[in-house]
Amino acid sequence: MALIQAQLVRDELLRARDSAHQDCEIEIVPIRTTGDWKPSDKEQSFLDLGGTKGLFTKEIEEALFSGMIDCAVHSMKDVAIHGPEGLAFAAILERADPRDALLSPIAPRLEDLPKGARIGTSSLRRRAQLLAVRPDLTIVPLRGNVDTRLRKLAADEADATILAVAGLSRLGVLDRAASIFETKVMLPSAAQGCLGLQTRADDAEMYAWARRVNHAPSETCALCERVLLEVLDGSCRVPIAALATINEVERLHLDALVARPDGTCVIRREKEGVATDFESIGRALGQSIKADVPPDFFGDEA
Repeated sequence: MALIQAQLVRDELLRARDSAHQDCEIEIVPIRTTGDWKPSDKEQSFLDLGGTKGLFTKEIEEALFSGMIDCAVHSMKDVAIHGPEGLAFAAILERADPRDALLSPIAPRLEDLPKGARIGTSSLRRRAQLLAVRPDLTIVPLRGNVDTRLRKLAADEADATILAVAGLSRLGVLDRAASIFETKVMLPSAAQGCLGLQTRADDAEMYAWARRVNHAPSETCALCERVLLEVLDGSCRVPIAALATINEVERLHLDALVARPDGTCVIRREKEGVATDFESIGRALGQSIKADVPPDFFGDEA
């Protein structure tokens, strides 16, 4: 997946070359991250590993600092809110479909799964929203890439799993999805579907080149969602979901929620405003949600 995403970015950068860079070539440098190495036990959850925020970025950022690479490609949903000083995000590519998909060999939709069906996921966000609508489901930890999860489904290790539509599309296997969740049922992670291009802050040439492939509406939505995360102290230890969209008259709509990991309580709020006010919208909605969350909301599970 990471290589496919890097290839997408390379193609965009090559198309955006100016006259000074027409003869430049772009080399893709694969880097194995903590998130790739750590789970020798594939059933170990991201929560046990400390959450995904930063799990897939640390080594890549170190490569940027060292000069091994000049531009890093990140799935923005995995990027920590506060990055290391000296690095900057120059661009966000146009967002892919941010929704989640159900993969199951036994049922086409969530409501068609039998009582007590086993759903494989290591995401607290997905777990909480699943249990909120189907408390009868059994959530089992399931990790690995798409092929691995499909094999586990075929081996009857779970009755279904959930994956991001963006990832399935980039891999060319969206047809393996049984159905796609509407966001009213399964709200995605903040910045899900967004690829970010990170450079050294003092590398003006690379920053300017990367900036030429920025998709402003996607950047605005991703930043709005991440502001909300910041207000809520978001990490993978807290089930948080958020999705911002911009309409044809530049109005931004932000939909967000927090939940108990067991799905017994979900607090969901929405806010709308002028797209240029994305930061204040994200901050205000985050504060509104935070004000409604009791001190012990997440308890020991968070």
